[in-house]
Amino acid sequence: MKSNFYLRVSSALKAFLMIVIFGVASSSYAMEYSSIDSAKSQITFTSKLMGSKISGGFGKFSGKISFNPDEPEKAKANLVIDIASFNAGGDELQEEAKGKDWFSTKLFPTASYATDSVKVTGSNSLDIRGTLTIKGKTVSLLIAVKYQPHGKQMVFDANFQVLRLDFGLGAGNWADTSAVANEVPVNVRLVLNQK
Repeated sequence: MKSNFYLRVSSALKAFLMIVIFGVASSSYAMEYSSIDSAKSQITFTSKLMGSKISGGFGKFSGKISFNPDEPEKAKANLVIDIASFNAGGDELQEEAKGKDWFSTKLFPTASYATDSVKVTGSNSLDIRGTLTIKGKTVSLLIAVKYQPHGKQMVFDANFQVLRLDFGLGAGNWADTSAVANEVPVNVRLVLNQK
């Protein structure tokens, strides 16, 4: 009787240990990426001003991101962009962009993007639906994203278009789309570190 009892206890302990070992092993393979490598990440854009192409970007942004390549459809992101870090053209243009007719940075110092849903569209590609808020105005935005591992990091690339007038960017004479294009192509590269 005793030997049967000890045999059952021993078997139960072995089963428990196997569950623990496999649980730890499987969780170690489920890598999560969350912190932004700000030195390698960038948000850039192009625009047309008086028929000339202007390129620029935002030098400062941060956010909370959760991405597991084993479950990409569960990805979440909330990015905050420091509008005062706007950089395009010369000093005069940058000051104009920060004024009330454009970004009005004193009233609206940040812009933000938050994910609502994520759909896997192919190998290492996603459609991310979310909301972009600039100057107090929020617009739904669908962004196609490509991602790939690079060493211990995960790199995300996205290209999409923003309509500046949707956000009230460019009031008065600046609202004329023959002077400043309404369509603003945006490129985002996010490089994330493992959690």
